[in-house]
Amino acid sequence: MTTTGVRRSRDDRMIGGVCAGLARRFDMRPRTMRLLFVLSCLLPGPQFVLYLVLWIVLPED
Repeated sequence: MTTTGVRRSRDDRMIGGVCAGLARRFDMRPRTMRLLFVLSCLLPGPQFVLYLVLWIVLPED
């Protein structure tokens, strides 16, 4: 049985591999996903907390 869920990248990571894993899942470039994350940090909200939770919850490749 194969899963198509999100997994943290082991190879293309800058901090935890979360953005690279999300980029792979949504067929985007990791650099684009990282840029979207940084831009989203300009908006109010729990972006850093969400990143930390995903870092803990998502399995590695």
